[in-house]
Amino acid sequence: MSQTDWPATWAPYMTWAKHHDRCRYDLTGSNLLPCSIDELPGSRDAMGLYGRNDDGWPPLVRTIAARYGVDVDCVATASGASGANFMALASVLRPGDTVLVEWPGYDPHAGVAHFLGAKVNTFARGWDQRFELDPECVEAALTPDTRAIVLTNLHNPSGAYAQASALATVGDLARSVGAKVIVDEVYLDVLEGVERSPAATRDAVFISTNSLTKSYGLAGLRVGWMLADPETVERALRVRDVIDAVGSIPSETLGVLAFEHLDELLSRARRVLEPGSALFRDFVTSRAELDWVEPIGGAVGFPRLLGVEDAEPFVELAAADFDVGVTPGRYFGEPAHFRVAVAGEFDVLEAGLEALGRALDLGVG
Repeated sequence: MSQTDWPATWAPYMTWAKHHDRCRYDLTGSNLLPCSIDELPGSRDAMGLYGRNDDGWPPLVRTIAARYGVDVDCVATASGASGANFMALASVLRPGDTVLVEWPGYDPHAGVAHFLGAKVNTFARGWDQRFELDPECVEAALTPDTRAIVLTNLHNPSGAYAQASALATVGDLARSVGAKVIVDEVYLDVLEGVERSPAATRDAVFISTNSLTKSYGLAGLRVGWMLADPETVERALRVRDVIDAVGSIPSETLGVLAFEHLDELLSRARRVLEPGSALFRDFVTSRAELDWVEPIGGAVGFPRLLGVEDAEPFVELAAADFDVGVTPGRYFGEPAHFRVAVAGEFDVLEAGLEALGRALDLGVG
Protein backbone atom coordinates (compact mmCIF):
# COMPACT_ATOMS: atom_id res chain seq x y z
CA MET A 1 0.00 0.00 0.00
CA SER A 2 1.45 3.36 -1.00
CA GLN A 3 1.12 6.40 1.24
CA THR A 4 -1.46 7.89 -1.11
CA ASP A 5 -3.58 4.75 -0.72
CA TRP A 6 -3.83 5.04 3.06
CA PRO A 7 -7.35 5.62 4.38
CA ALA A 8 -8.25 8.94 6.01
CA THR A 9 -8.69 7.03 9.26
CA TRP A 10 -8.04 3.45 10.27
CA ALA A 11 -10.74 3.52 12.97
CA PRO A 12 -13.55 6.02 12.26
CA TYR A 13 -15.10 5.72 15.71
CA MET A 14 -11.84 6.42 17.51
CA THR A 15 -11.12 9.43 15.31
CA TRP A 16 -14.65 10.75 15.93
CA ALA A 17 -14.33 10.13 19.69
CA LYS A 18 -11.23 12.29 19.85
CA HIS A 19 -12.37 15.16 17.66
CA HIS A 20 -16.16 15.63 17.78
CA ASP A 21 -17.56 18.78 19.37
CA ARG A 22 -18.22 18.33 23.08
CA CYS A 23 -21.61 19.05 24.58
CA ARG A 24 -22.40 20.33 28.04
CA TYR A 25 -23.78 16.91 28.89
CA ASP A 26 -21.23 14.59 27.33
CA LEU A 27 -22.48 11.00 27.36
CA THR A 28 -20.28 9.83 24.49
CA GLY A 29 -17.50 8.10 26.42
CA SER A 30 -17.11 4.56 27.72
CA ASN A 31 -14.68 4.93 30.62
CA LEU A 32 -15.42 4.51 34.28
CA LEU A 33 -15.38 7.71 36.33
CA PRO A 34 -11.65 8.34 36.89
CA CYS A 35 -10.10 7.67 40.28
CA SER A 36 -8.45 10.59 42.04
CA ILE A 37 -4.92 10.06 43.26
CA ASP A 38 -6.27 9.98 46.81
CA GLU A 39 -8.43 6.97 45.91
CA LEU A 40 -5.27 4.92 45.30
CA PRO A 41 -3.59 4.94 48.73
CA GLY A 42 0.18 5.18 48.69
CA SER A 43 0.40 6.25 45.05
CA ARG A 44 2.71 9.19 45.65
CA ASP A 45 5.24 7.00 47.44
CA ALA A 46 4.91 4.04 45.07
CA MET A 47 5.58 5.84 41.80
CA GLY A 48 9.04 5.35 40.34
CA LEU A 49 10.79 7.13 37.48
CA TYR A 50 13.57 4.74 36.53
CA GLY A 51 14.17 1.02 36.37
CA ARG A 52 14.69 -1.95 34.05
CA ASN A 53 11.40 -2.93 32.43
CA ASP A 54 12.71 -4.43 29.19
CA ASP A 55 9.76 -6.83 28.83
CA GLY A 56 7.52 -5.15 31.36
CA TRP A 57 8.19 -4.03 34.92
CA PRO A 58 8.92 -7.41 36.55
CA PRO A 59 6.86 -6.78 39.72
CA LEU A 60 3.88 -5.85 37.53
CA VAL A 61 4.26 -8.93 35.35
CA ARG A 62 4.46 -11.12 38.46
CA THR A 63 1.45 -9.41 40.02
CA ILE A 64 -0.71 -9.86 36.92
CA ALA A 65 0.35 -13.50 36.66
CA ALA A 66 -0.54 -14.11 40.30
CA ARG A 67 -3.91 -12.40 39.97
CA TYR A 68 -4.98 -14.66 37.12
CA GLY A 69 -3.17 -17.81 38.16
CA VAL A 70 -0.81 -18.09 35.17
CA ASP A 71 2.95 -18.29 34.71
CA VAL A 72 4.86 -15.07 34.11
CA ASP A 73 5.75 -16.18 30.59
CA CYS A 74 2.01 -16.07 29.78
CA VAL A 75 1.84 -12.30 30.47
CA ALA A 76 2.80 -9.33 28.29
CA THR A 77 2.21 -5.80 29.51
CA ALA A 78 1.14 -3.08 27.11
CA SER A 79 0.13 0.54 26.76
CA GLY A 80 -3.51 0.09 27.72
CA ALA A 81 -5.85 -2.45 26.18
CA SER A 82 -5.35 -0.71 22.84
CA GLY A 83 -1.66 -1.57 22.96
CA ALA A 84 -2.45 -5.11 24.08
CA ASN A 85 -4.89 -5.58 21.19
CA PHE A 86 -2.32 -4.32 18.69
CA MET A 87 0.35 -6.63 20.10
CA ALA A 88 -2.04 -9.58 20.12
CA LEU A 89 -3.10 -9.08 16.51
CA ALA A 90 0.44 -8.40 15.32
CA SER A 91 1.67 -11.56 17.05
CA VAL A 92 -0.62 -13.81 15.00
CA LEU A 93 -1.24 -11.98 11.70
CA ARG A 94 0.91 -11.44 8.65
CA PRO A 95 0.06 -9.42 5.53
CA GLY A 96 -2.52 -11.29 3.48
CA ASP A 97 -3.87 -13.34 6.40
CA THR A 98 -7.60 -13.25 7.16
CA VAL A 99 -9.03 -12.03 10.45
CA LEU A 100 -12.66 -12.52 11.48
CA VAL A 101 -14.09 -9.64 13.55
CA GLU A 102 -17.49 -9.37 15.25
CA TRP A 103 -19.83 -6.75 13.79
CA PRO A 104 -21.23 -4.58 15.20
CA GLY A 105 -18.14 -4.07 17.24
CA TYR A 106 -15.29 -1.83 18.32
CA ASP A 107 -13.79 -0.59 15.09
CA PRO A 108 -10.12 -0.21 16.18
CA HIS A 109 -9.93 -4.01 16.15
CA ALA A 110 -10.63 -4.10 12.43
CA GLY A 111 -8.51 -0.97 11.99
CA VAL A 112 -5.44 -2.68 13.43
CA ALA A 113 -5.96 -5.70 11.19
CA HIS A 114 -6.25 -3.47 8.11
CA PHE A 115 -3.11 -1.60 9.20
CA LEU A 116 -1.24 -4.90 9.45
CA GLY A 117 -2.22 -5.78 5.89
CA ALA A 118 -4.76 -8.47 6.79
CA LYS A 119 -8.02 -9.19 5.04
CA VAL A 120 -10.94 -8.44 7.37
CA ASN A 121 -14.14 -10.47 7.35
CA THR A 122 -16.96 -10.07 9.84
CA PHE A 123 -19.43 -12.30 11.65
CA ALA A 124 -22.83 -11.14 12.82
CA ARG A 125 -23.30 -10.14 16.45
CA GLY A 126 -25.99 -7.54 16.02
CA TRP A 127 -29.57 -6.69 16.87
CA ASP A 128 -30.90 -9.76 15.05
CA GLN A 129 -28.78 -11.92 17.38
CA ARG A 130 -29.65 -9.75 20.41
CA PHE A 131 -25.90 -9.08 20.41
CA GLU A 132 -25.18 -12.59 21.71
CA LEU A 133 -22.09 -14.51 20.63
CA ASP A 134 -23.55 -17.13 18.28
CA PRO A 135 -21.01 -19.78 17.23
CA GLU A 136 -23.11 -20.58 14.16
CA CYS A 137 -22.51 -17.03 12.90
CA VAL A 138 -18.79 -17.50 13.45
CA GLU A 139 -18.80 -20.83 11.65
CA ALA A 140 -20.69 -19.38 8.68
CA ALA A 141 -18.00 -16.73 8.21
CA LEU A 142 -14.96 -18.88 8.98
CA THR A 143 -12.54 -19.68 6.15
CA PRO A 144 -9.49 -21.98 6.06
CA ASP A 145 -7.16 -18.97 5.87
CA THR A 146 -8.57 -17.33 9.02
CA ARG A 147 -5.75 -16.75 11.49
CA ALA A 148 -7.55 -14.75 14.18
CA ILE A 149 -11.09 -14.27 15.46
CA VAL A 150 -11.64 -11.07 17.44
CA LEU A 151 -14.49 -10.37 19.86
CA THR A 152 -15.31 -8.44 23.01
CA ASN A 153 -16.67 -9.70 26.31
CA LEU A 154 -18.55 -7.73 27.44
CA HIS A 155 -19.62 -6.84 23.94
CA ASN A 156 -18.81 -3.29 22.92
CA PRO A 157 -21.16 -1.47 22.31
CA SER A 158 -24.10 -3.46 23.71
CA GLY A 159 -22.75 -4.84 27.00
CA ALA A 160 -23.92 -8.38 26.14
CA TYR A 161 -22.09 -11.20 27.93
CA ALA A 162 -20.54 -14.10 26.01
CA GLN A 163 -21.40 -17.38 27.71
CA ALA A 164 -18.50 -19.72 28.48
CA SER A 165 -20.07 -22.48 26.38
CA ALA A 166 -20.29 -20.19 23.33
CA LEU A 167 -16.69 -19.10 23.80
CA ALA A 168 -15.55 -22.71 24.05
CA THR A 169 -17.30 -23.57 20.78
CA VAL A 170 -15.72 -20.58 19.04
CA GLY A 171 -12.37 -21.76 20.39
CA ASP A 172 -12.91 -25.18 18.84
CA LEU A 173 -13.83 -23.55 15.52
CA ALA A 174 -10.64 -21.49 15.61
CA ARG A 175 -8.53 -24.52 16.41
CA SER A 176 -9.99 -26.35 13.40
CA VAL A 177 -8.32 -23.84 11.03
CA GLY A 178 -5.23 -23.07 13.12
CA ALA A 179 -6.46 -19.67 14.33
CA LYS A 180 -6.37 -17.84 17.67
CA VAL A 181 -9.33 -16.13 19.36
CA ILE A 182 -8.55 -12.68 20.76
CA VAL A 183 -11.01 -11.66 23.48
CA ASP A 184 -11.01 -8.02 24.61
CA GLU A 185 -12.16 -8.28 28.24
CA VAL A 186 -11.86 -4.67 29.46
CA TYR A 187 -15.43 -4.58 30.83
CA LEU A 188 -15.45 -8.09 32.28
CA ASP A 189 -13.76 -7.85 35.67
CA VAL A 190 -16.43 -5.71 37.33
CA LEU A 191 -19.20 -8.28 36.81
CA GLU A 192 -20.60 -10.35 39.66
CA GLY A 193 -22.41 -13.69 39.59
CA VAL A 194 -21.01 -14.96 36.28
CA GLU A 195 -17.85 -16.66 35.04
CA ARG A 196 -15.30 -13.89 34.58
CA SER A 197 -11.98 -15.70 34.46
CA PRO A 198 -9.99 -14.66 31.38
CA ALA A 199 -10.64 -16.89 28.40
CA ALA A 200 -6.88 -17.41 28.01
CA THR A 201 -6.76 -19.14 31.40
CA ARG A 202 -9.20 -21.79 30.17
CA ASP A 203 -7.75 -22.76 26.78
CA ALA A 204 -4.53 -21.90 24.95
CA VAL A 205 -6.48 -21.12 21.77
CA PHE A 206 -7.49 -17.81 23.41
CA ILE A 207 -5.62 -14.55 23.88
CA SER A 208 -7.16 -12.27 26.54
CA THR A 209 -6.56 -8.50 26.62
CA ASN A 210 -7.42 -6.15 29.46
CA SER A 211 -6.40 -2.95 31.24
CA LEU A 212 -6.91 -0.88 34.37
CA THR A 213 -9.30 1.45 32.52
CA LYS A 214 -12.90 0.33 32.10
CA SER A 215 -13.36 -1.72 35.29
CA TYR A 216 -10.98 0.19 37.56
CA GLY A 217 -11.12 3.89 36.66
CA LEU A 218 -7.39 4.24 35.99
CA ALA A 219 -7.41 5.18 32.31
CA GLY A 220 -4.63 7.71 32.80
CA LEU A 221 -2.11 5.03 33.74
CA ARG A 222 -2.36 3.31 30.34
CA VAL A 223 -1.54 -0.05 31.96
CA GLY A 224 -2.76 -2.95 29.85
CA TRP A 225 -1.84 -6.58 29.40
CA MET A 226 -2.44 -9.69 27.37
CA LEU A 227 -2.55 -13.30 28.53
CA ALA A 228 -1.65 -16.07 26.11
CA ASP A 229 0.53 -19.14 25.65
CA PRO A 230 4.28 -18.45 26.06
CA GLU A 231 5.08 -18.62 22.32
CA THR A 232 2.43 -16.01 21.48
CA VAL A 233 3.54 -13.81 24.38
CA GLU A 234 7.14 -13.94 23.16
CA ARG A 235 6.05 -12.82 19.67
CA ALA A 236 3.96 -10.03 21.22
CA LEU A 237 6.93 -8.78 23.24
CA ARG A 238 9.01 -8.62 20.09
CA VAL A 239 6.18 -6.66 18.45
CA ARG A 240 6.48 -4.17 21.31
CA ASP A 241 10.15 -3.72 20.48
CA VAL A 242 9.06 -1.74 17.42
CA ILE A 243 6.01 0.04 18.90
CA ASP A 244 7.08 1.78 22.10
CA ALA A 245 9.94 -0.56 23.15
CA VAL A 246 9.10 -0.43 26.88
CA GLY A 247 6.32 0.80 29.10
CA SER A 248 6.28 3.88 31.29
CA ILE A 249 8.01 3.25 34.63
CA PRO A 250 5.71 5.69 36.51
CA SER A 251 2.67 3.93 35.08
CA GLU A 252 3.91 0.41 35.66
CA THR A 253 5.05 1.06 39.22
CA LEU A 254 1.64 2.54 39.99
CA GLY A 255 0.11 -0.44 38.21
CA VAL A 256 1.67 -2.73 40.82
CA LEU A 257 0.09 -0.63 43.54
CA ALA A 258 -3.27 -0.72 41.75
CA PHE A 259 -3.19 -4.51 41.66
CA GLU A 260 -2.70 -4.50 45.42
CA HIS A 261 -6.01 -2.61 45.66
CA LEU A 262 -7.98 -4.23 42.83
CA ASP A 263 -10.80 -5.46 45.03
CA GLU A 264 -11.29 -2.01 46.53
CA LEU A 265 -11.19 -0.48 43.05
CA LEU A 266 -13.83 -2.96 41.86
CA SER A 267 -16.05 -2.03 44.81
CA ARG A 268 -15.67 1.62 43.89
CA ALA A 269 -16.51 0.81 40.27
CA ARG A 270 -19.71 -0.95 41.29
CA ARG A 271 -20.71 2.04 43.42
CA VAL A 272 -20.38 4.17 40.29
CA LEU A 273 -21.96 1.73 37.85
CA GLU A 274 -25.00 0.57 39.77
CA PRO A 275 -26.83 3.91 40.16
CA GLY A 276 -25.89 5.04 36.65
CA SER A 277 -27.08 1.78 35.10
CA ALA A 278 -30.31 1.86 37.10
CA LEU A 279 -31.03 5.44 36.07
CA PHE A 280 -30.47 4.63 32.41
CA ARG A 281 -32.55 1.45 32.59
CA ASP A 282 -35.45 3.46 34.01
CA PHE A 283 -35.00 6.04 31.26
CA VAL A 284 -35.06 3.52 28.42
CA THR A 285 -38.04 1.59 29.78
CA SER A 286 -39.99 4.81 30.20
CA ARG A 287 -39.56 5.85 26.56
CA ALA A 288 -41.80 4.26 23.95
CA GLU A 289 -39.44 5.52 21.25
CA LEU A 290 -36.63 3.24 22.45
CA ASP A 291 -35.89 -0.47 22.63
CA TRP A 292 -32.74 -2.24 23.76
CA VAL A 293 -31.04 -5.37 24.92
CA GLU A 294 -30.40 -4.60 28.57
CA PRO A 295 -26.67 -5.11 29.21
CA ILE A 296 -25.45 -7.40 31.96
CA GLY A 297 -22.95 -4.72 32.96
CA GLY A 298 -20.33 -2.40 31.58
CA ALA A 299 -20.11 1.35 31.25
CA VAL A 300 -22.48 1.91 28.30
CA GLY A 301 -26.00 1.33 27.03
CA PHE A 302 -26.95 0.93 23.37
CA PRO A 303 -30.64 1.68 22.77
CA ARG A 304 -32.37 1.45 19.40
CA LEU A 305 -34.42 4.38 18.15
CA LEU A 306 -37.62 2.87 16.81
CA GLY A 307 -39.12 3.93 13.50
CA VAL A 308 -35.87 5.07 11.87
CA GLU A 309 -33.11 3.41 9.90
CA ASP A 310 -30.49 5.91 11.06
CA ALA A 311 -30.48 7.59 14.49
CA GLU A 312 -27.75 10.07 13.58
CA PRO A 313 -30.13 12.95 12.69
CA PHE A 314 -31.63 12.58 16.17
CA VAL A 315 -28.15 12.46 17.72
CA GLU A 316 -27.25 15.68 15.89
CA LEU A 317 -30.49 17.34 16.99
CA ALA A 318 -29.89 16.37 20.62
CA ALA A 319 -26.40 17.87 20.47
CA ALA A 320 -27.32 21.06 18.64
CA ASP A 321 -30.57 21.95 20.41
CA PHE A 322 -30.26 20.28 23.82
CA ASP A 323 -26.48 20.21 24.39
CA VAL A 324 -26.37 16.47 25.10
CA GLY A 325 -23.91 14.24 23.31
CA VAL A 326 -24.30 10.52 22.60
CA THR A 327 -22.41 8.36 20.12
CA PRO A 328 -24.01 7.54 16.74
CA GLY A 329 -24.55 3.82 16.28
CA ARG A 330 -23.18 3.85 12.75
CA TYR A 331 -19.67 3.81 14.19
CA PHE A 332 -20.43 0.36 15.57
CA GLY A 333 -22.37 -1.01 12.61
CA GLU A 334 -25.91 -0.40 13.95
CA PRO A 335 -27.05 3.01 12.64
CA ALA A 336 -30.50 2.83 14.24
CA HIS A 337 -28.82 2.80 17.68
CA PHE A 338 -26.86 5.26 19.75
CA ARG A 339 -24.45 4.60 22.63
CA VAL A 340 -24.75 6.29 26.01
CA ALA A 341 -22.12 6.45 28.76
CA VAL A 342 -23.53 5.49 32.17
CA ALA A 343 -20.39 5.33 34.32
CA GLY A 344 -19.30 8.95 34.56
CA GLU A 345 -20.49 11.68 36.90
CA PHE A 346 -24.02 10.86 38.04
CA ASP A 347 -25.21 14.49 37.91
CA VAL A 348 -24.08 14.79 34.29
CA LEU A 349 -25.88 11.57 33.37
CA GLU A 350 -29.06 12.65 35.15
CA ALA A 351 -29.14 16.06 33.46
CA GLY A 352 -28.09 14.58 30.14
CA LEU A 353 -30.91 12.04 30.15
CA GLU A 354 -33.40 14.77 31.01
CA ALA A 355 -32.15 16.72 27.99
CA LEU A 356 -32.24 13.59 25.83
CA GLY A 357 -35.84 13.03 26.90
CA ARG A 358 -36.77 16.55 25.78
CA ALA A 359 -35.16 15.82 22.41
CA LEU A 360 -37.25 12.64 22.11
CA ASP A 361 -40.38 14.61 22.99
CA LEU A 362 -40.02 16.50 19.71
CA GLY A 363 -40.78 13.28 17.87
CA VAL A 364 -38.58 11.08 15.73
CA GLY A 365 -38.81 9.41 12.35
